[in-house]
Amino acid sequence: MAENETKPSSDENNTNNSGIDNLKVLENIEVKLTVEVGSTELKIRDLLRLNEGSVVELERLAGDPLDILANGVKIAKGEVVMVGERFGIRFTEVTNPENRVQKL
Repeated sequence: MAENETKPSSDENNTNNSGIDNLKVLENIEVKLTVEVGSTELKIRDLLRLNEGSVVELERLAGDPLDILANGVKIAKGEVVMVGERFGIRFTEVTNPENRVQKL
């Protein structure tokens, strides 16, 4: 170990271990994963006029990464892919696990 480096104290090690243990406890809790294509704001008047075939312009550009939310909290960005006959999402940018859990 270099002269200026300090060895983590046992308290710091216990804190790190308890943080990992806390994450393990949460691993089996189910969350709702949602992919947000985009959003916009409408007046109620315009919302009431929507019908089949209506098109609503979103604030996101075509090709922009999509937001991936867990229980309504943004945890990543991604892109749509096809998995056989179904849509899927490829994660392209992910927040670190501790930040994700803190936001949930």
